[in-house]
Amino acid sequence: MSAEAALVFVFGAFLGSFLNVCIYRLPRKESIIWPGSKCPACAAPVPLWLNVPIISYLLLRGRCSKCNIKISPQYLVVEVLSAIFLVFVWRQYSFSITFIQYSVLILLLLTISFIDIRTKLILNVLTVPGLIIGLALSPFSTEISLLQSMLGVLVGGGFLWAIGISGEMVFKQESMGGGDVKLGAMIGAFLGPKVVIALFLAFFLALPVIAVGLGFRKLQFGSKVPFGPFISLGSLLILFLGPFLLQKYMEVMGVVGQGRIL
Repeated sequence: MSAEAALVFVFGAFLGSFLNVCIYRLPRKESIIWPGSKCPACAAPVPLWLNVPIISYLLLRGRCSKCNIKISPQYLVVEVLSAIFLVFVWRQYSFSITFIQYSVLILLLLTISFIDIRTKLILNVLTVPGLIIGLALSPFSTEISLLQSMLGVLVGGGFLWAIGISGEMVFKQESMGGGDVKLGAMIGAFLGPKVVIALFLAFFLALPVIAVGLGFRKLQFGSKVPFGPFISLGSLLILFLGPFLLQKYMEVMGVVGQGRIL
């Protein structure tokens, strides 16, 4: 790993540490600035020397230094994912507006996904500013224009809104929350019309998980399943593997078109 990549990794890990604060406090409507980091169980302040991302968690073996209670591995996972994803983006776009653009998207998706898993909520305080940032950065990006960003907002939000209305008509209950619709619109601001492919992937990824949950009776028909993580995962696949997935899709379509698959 080069010195620049290592710097991005460390920076990403510290951002991941801040994301953990947001994940814990935003649903509780607490300040993300003050007070400083503290144990979620005993509320003991975390000393600065024990607040080093990744390293501190490993040295303490995932336990509070005061009360010794086990701390959720989520803290380590978020820090590691933030660091790795930012390195991936940096390797592809170096230090550029596009690097900032996609880094912001990734950090938002991580925060939204873990909050949705814990609370089944997708917060406006994240999606609405995220949508505005995506639109604001698009004119300076090498990957998307302002027009494509605006179209992505309409496509991403409109697609999920239509799915929600259709599901409500069929199942007579809410099948797609307003938070999911705003998340789709936000992602569209960053990805443009490609957001629709990310959403198709999200449904494709969610189906086997739901099927397994129903099979093992962990879920029941009508159960609310956090969909934000699947939308985020589909978006990350498009972001990192978009050209590869498109190429494979075209190869399959080409094979089918030539009658090689019956």
